[in-house]
Amino acid sequence: MPRSLVVLFLTVFVSLIGFGIIIPLLPFYAQTFGASPTTIGLLFASFSVAQFIAAPVLGELSDRWGRRPILIFSLLGTVVSFALLAMAHSITMLFVARIVDGLSGGNITTARAYIADVTPVEDRAKRYGLIGAAFGLGFIFGPALGALFAHISYTAPIWAAAAISAIAALLAFLWLPEPERHVSEGEAPPWWRALGDLMSRPELRSILVVDLGYWFTFSVYQTTFALFGQRRFGWDAPHIGYILAIFATFGVLVQVSVVGRVSRAFGDRHTLVTGLGLAALGLAGAALARTVPLFIVALAPAALGMGLASPTLLSLISTSVPRGEQGLAQGAAGALESLGRTAGPVFGNSMLQHFGEGSAYGAGALVLLATMAIAATTATAPPWAASPPSPPAPGAGR
Repeated sequence: MPRSLVVLFLTVFVSLIGFGIIIPLLPFYAQTFGASPTTIGLLFASFSVAQFIAAPVLGELSDRWGRRPILIFSLLGTVVSFALLAMAHSITMLFVARIVDGLSGGNITTARAYIADVTPVEDRAKRYGLIGAAFGLGFIFGPALGALFAHISYTAPIWAAAAISAIAALLAFLWLPEPERHVSEGEAPPWWRALGDLMSRPELRSILVVDLGYWFTFSVYQTTFALFGQRRFGWDAPHIGYILAIFATFGVLVQVSVVGRVSRAFGDRHTLVTGLGLAALGLAGAALARTVPLFIVALAPAALGMGLASPTLLSLISTSVPRGEQGLAQGAAGALESLGRTAGPVFGNSMLQHFGEGSAYGAGALVLLATMAIAATTATAPPWAASPPSPPAPGAGR
């Protein structure tokens, strides 16, 4: 594996440790300020709204100015946001901190575009599996560290997340090279116009809709997990952190050792459909489980399915546009994912508050089944994704 991808993996991994610390802790931390489940959902959503606005802009800027400076900027913004979160004295301050993080949150979309710059088409699912593995490892060590520091106080894990994110920014500054980018000639259109153009392309529209539905459901699962565990099983913040770390370990094993082989054997689309189906089955089982052993058994196919679906989604998006539009496409996908992560927490936590904790996971399973049906009919990738263009014949064009 190229050294640049090793450094990129380490950078994303370290930054996601900080993210992994915050996610299971935030609901408990917000409750100390009197937040209801719906307010907690809005708190998660505020980050995603800000990211929805900023991610396409950062993706376009990474096409123009380079991947490295945008990645470093986004990591530094995360450091500032965690510091604000740790010093918060009101719910309003919590919202400000999450919005700051969202506005600078382009590290994942920029990393995706970086991989597209330096990786052949046939290896992208495997390389995007590395991003998924970094995400999973972040959710192994992050929640585990959060659970450990939560024994001290709720703010101790947040300060640890700020320090870890600063380390990630330093890694990117010292060791991450700028890749050779393939940008289109001429001035790029505004991102909202570009998003409309991308959604008008049959080969991309379906997969972007699937991307939206997947991240909507993933955010329902992710942002209601703490309150689900608290209400149904009496778990506290350390318990939530340790359980999430266990499931993240399983997800990493899938993305490192399984997804590349399955994708090469059966193709990205079939791998995606299978992953979405397994994830739907797992969430439906978790919604019905009334004991801890049954809950853990039910979530196993969900973890397997998400491990298969996430990197193949990224691969299908990247192979649906020319190389010069990778930053724009990943930024547009990031915007739609942020839209899903905006609606998901509000929907999921409101369902939990008004209809019980199982209703959120049951509804998420239905959304995944709908996205699976769409993915099963997704258009084949365009000609440029299959192979590089042939060189011109001698004397051509004269």
